[in-house]
Parts: sequence; C-alpha cells; structure tokens
Amino acid sequence: MAKIEYNHIHKCITIYPQEAPHDEDFEIWGSLFLHSDEITINEYSAGADRHQIRFTYQLQTFNLNFEHYSESTWINGEGFDAEHLLAALTFYLS
Repeated sequence: MAKIEYNHIHKCITIYPQEAPHDEDFEIWGSLFLHSDEITINEYSAGADRHQIRFTYQLQTFNLNFEHYSESTWINGEGFDAEHLLAALTFYLS
C-alpha cells in the first residue's frame, strides 16, 4: 500500500503511497492505512490544502497528515512521549 520511513531528524514518519490519495478520498485511505488492533482513530479534519487524522497508539496521540499541493503524507507525534514512539510506530505499520 505504501512505503514508510522514519525521519529522526525531523521527528516524523514519511509515507510514500503507491498513488497519492485525492482530497475527497483521504479519510478512507487514512482509515485503511491505520487499520489495526493497536491504533484508535480519534478524529478527522479537512482544510483547504491539508487533511489530518488524529489517532492514538500506545496511549499517545499522533497525526496522519496529507497536504494536497505537495502530495505529501506524513505522521507526527503530539508531544515528547509520542515522538519517542515514532520509530516503534514505523516498525508497527511496516
């Protein structure tokens, strides 16, 4: 479905989907990408050029982001503890 890489310098997980999702499809695409027993999706928000799904993994909150104009997709952690779980989350999603 997608290639993912942990970027320890920028403290994010970069996602390279085989085909970038369209704006109207991102919520479904993200739900399928994050579908697992250890992840809980909390909310979805859509903006003019960026869409975001907030989710929880190991009691920490993360954001799956999609920017329409650059067709960039990435995950960032909300807070220090979440950032320390990014490598583990990368492994889990692989």
